[in-house]
Amino acid sequence: MSYSVGEMARMLGVAPSTLRYYDREGLLPFVERTEGGNRAFKDEDLPWLRTIECLKRTGMQLRDIRSFIHMCLEGPSTIGGRRELCERQREAVQRQIADLEETLATIDYKCWYYATAEQLGSTDAVERLTEEEIPEQHRAARRGIHS
Repeated sequence: MSYSVGEMARMLGVAPSTLRYYDREGLLPFVERTEGGNRAFKDEDLPWLRTIECLKRTGMQLRDIRSFIHMCLEGPSTIGGRRELCERQREAVQRQIADLEETLATIDYKCWYYATAEQLGSTDAVERLTEEEIPEQHRAARRGIHS
């Protein structure tokens, strides 16, 4: 079956302009064209597009996604390069996760801080709490955050 840009975009949950942009950037060399020059997406293009979307969400640069797509199309001789690219991106995602976990700990502390301030009647009362009165999961955050 053949799908238009709009139909495929709906299937992916992206704007049609996103797919047009990907095509202009050379990320869709596998997409066929109709006689009139329109993009004609097929069912087998969907996994490619989902992979592109996944890599994009990880923060991978378009040039690296393009390189990955072209390596895949080149065949088995590029498996090592594809693996290396994926391993580098995996490390980047792990760093992002660690950063987000730190951010979440800060937000959790702030939520606890203000909930406690509401209960005690002021932020000054929270500031006077001893280290032992602060839940253990918030102690490190308290030392590094302005209230």
